[in-house]
Amino acid sequence: MIFILKFSLFEYAHFMTNLIAKRLAEARTKMGLSQKQLGIKAGIDPFSASPRINQYERGKHTPDFGTVERLAKVLKTPVPFFYTKDNELAKLILIYASLSGKNKKRAVSEISNFLT
Repeated sequence: MIFILKFSLFEYAHFMTNLIAKRLAEARTKMGLSQKQLGIKAGIDPFSASPRINQYERGKHTPDFGTVERLAKVLKTPVPFFYTKDNELAKLILIYASLSGKNKKRAVSEISNFLT
């Protein structure tokens, strides 16, 4: 039983690594930044910035949560975008983040109307 649990956790970690890699590459490309530029702006040493972002985007390594927060800030992208497996929800997260405070409330109200 423990073997199955460990295997499932391994599969989940692999899935999350690939998901973050995909979303990171997408957001970086949209911002028009090179891997090196993104890494440096996120506080990674200039010497290792490009290789490190490349490893994240290829799924070789997974950035910790604090690193994702710094990358998200540079990319002007909400942190949850990097962790959602649902592509439609990822789009909604980006749309919601681009709205003003007043329009965020309105959007939540409109979406809530679908539930009633």
